Amino acid sequence: MKKSIQNSFWALFALLSVSAVAAGFVFFTVIPGLPSIEAIRQMELTIPLRVYTIDGRLIAEFGDQRRNPVPIEEAPDLLIKAVLSAEDDRFFQHHGVDFGGVIRALIANLQSGDIVQGFSTVTMQVAGNYFLDRREKTYTRKLKEVLLAFNLERELRKQEILELYLNKIFLGQRAYGFAAAASVYFNKTLNDLSLAEIATLAGVPKAPSAKNPISNPDGARVRRDYVLKRMRALQHISEDVYLAAKNAPVTAAQHIRPVETEATYVAEMVRSYMVENYGKTAYTKGYRVYTTINSNNQTAANRALRRGLIAYDQRHGFRGPVGFLDPDAEGSLSPVASLQQYASIGGLQPAVVSEVSSDSIDVLLSSGDIAQIYPAGWKWTTRRISSELRTGDVVYVNMKTGTAQLAQIPEVQGAIVSLDPTDGALLALTGGFDFYTGKFNRATQARRQPGSNIKPF
Repeated sequence: MKKSIQNSFWALFALLSVSAVAAGFVFFTVIPGLPSIEAIRQMELTIPLRVYTIDGRLIAEFGDQRRNPVPIEEAPDLLIKAVLSAEDDRFFQHHGVDFGGVIRALIANLQSGDIVQGFSTVTMQVAGNYFLDRREKTYTRKLKEVLLAFNLERELRKQEILELYLNKIFLGQRAYGFAAAASVYFNKTLNDLSLAEIATLAGVPKAPSAKNPISNPDGARVRRDYVLKRMRALQHISEDVYLAAKNAPVTAAQHIRPVETEATYVAEMVRSYMVENYGKTAYTKGYRVYTTINSNNQTAANRALRRGLIAYDQRHGFRGPVGFLDPDAEGSLSPVASLQQYASIGGLQPAVVSEVSSDSIDVLLSSGDIAQIYPAGWKWTTRRISSELRTGDVVYVNMKTGTAQLAQIPEVQGAIVSLDPTDGALLALTGGFDFYTGKFNRATQARRQPGSNIKPF
């Protein structure tokens, strides 16, 4: 009896000792590394810098994350139900950690001998995404996530936490938040999404690469159907609605908002100014900069400068192909794949000669399409180009003239500046033939005298 009491005492002592060590570890190591309550209350979403013309057309977007924050009041009810069905159906019942989910995950993982089920709640995911290093995969990080989840639940309302989740979570393709993902994958606003599309997006956070509807539509479909099944089980949707959505195809595609006005030199001027005055926060605070650039004037300036430089360069003769792709070379890629090493410059596209005759030249474009250049398209060279080019030669072509024309990248450069004479506002500015082949802005950095043309002004 006495020995039994001693064993119990030492067992209790050992348990208390381990608990004390664990508590000390948490108190002295984990808790000091947690963000303050003030930091939790002041957390902000990172929104890219966007630059526009005076008439509201997008010139450029700077920032690593595509994001369009949406207030929780504007989030569709079906989206909220889909997300919670997939990630945390007891979100409104627990206080940051779902202990029932923890037990279920432990049992499932023990039975499988591997980690097959997680127990992160929406609150824990918000904690991990906002404040912790996502690359760290340690028990200490998980403990921080749990403790921080309790702090979040104590300081924020459930609706606030859910809003942070909907706007912060990574959904692949550089899209953060469901509004940005709806735009990237479906070119729609949240309110325009179908149930099948909502369920597709709700399934992505689990594994943004494996469940990506563009790169892995089969994996995305499996996950989407799971989300729909959960929604049906929780009676969020009827059987007919469930079956209709389950039978819908996965229609996601890349939809990145295109630049509406090409003004890359202007965009760089704005970016440089913003970073100089606001530091790196210029990329994350969601600034929208409206310039005095007029989209019509800018388009005309781009076209005029490029046409002028091309015409001047062509008057000095054809310099020959820019490369050669030998289809018979050992280990050579397909012509289309090999063309990827040549960039489109100033609207001129790279192409590889596939067939040459006296009255036409067939070229293969990087898109995989075949274009034909007729004598009128190489007339400017004043040479018998059909006898100078051979199969495999890489040349540039101009496809913007209605028919394919032989082209070459000008070796001469120039710039155009258009000012409003009443107030000096910039209406258009382009600092070279193509910004991406050389970022030097000849309109602002060359410091060359404009010559006699300026004298009337």
